[in-house]
Amino acid sequence: MESWLIFLAVMLFFAAAIVLVVALRTREKSTESAPPARQDPLKFAEMPRFGPRQLGPGAIVSHGGIDYVVRGSVTLREGPFIWWEHLLEGGDDGLPLWFSVEEDEGRLELVMWHRHRDAALQPGGDHTVDGVVYREAERGHASYTTEGTTGLPPAGDMAYVDYANADETALLSFEQWAPTMGWELSVGRAVRPGELTVYPAPPATP
Repeated sequence: MESWLIFLAVMLFFAAAIVLVVALRTREKSTESAPPARQDPLKFAEMPRFGPRQLGPGAIVSHGGIDYVVRGSVTLREGPFIWWEHLLEGGDDGLPLWFSVEEDEGRLELVMWHRHRDAALQPGGDHTVDGVVYREAERGHASYTTEGTTGLPPAGDMAYVDYANADETALLSFEQWAPTMGWELSVGRAVRPGELTVYPAPPATP
């Protein structure tokens, strides 16, 4: 009887060992045969997602060999859409410019804007500015909040009318920051992420 129990224990031990070996080999085979996860080939070139925490007052934007400091930022919202405009200073001419950041279907749209002093132009119809013909592309209204130095109220509602030339390489924008204010005219040029070096803004203090 005792020898039979020993024999049974030995058989159970070998059976458990065989089950363990089979399980480990199956797991190894499954791991080896699993294809590697696919990666976005352009991920290395992605620009950080900009927002109040990444690009705001105090950040440095280097473009075209010039370092600009962000003096203030405007966050705009229209329904589910959100975009930012940042006031930059530091150019050789001493004139401030605006840097807009918008994400459209996962792609960043970056534009450097220069104020244009032609106060006679108003939204509506085609416009020719500095020899370039612009046609209306989009218009709407948005709410906004500001931080830092922008020359705008802390919050409000604005209207915009955007124009582009035939191949959309040159941009024109009318913005009205309050019903009692006139239209501000800006001329813009699209910027590629690779053209910029951005040193993030310091964290906001309470």
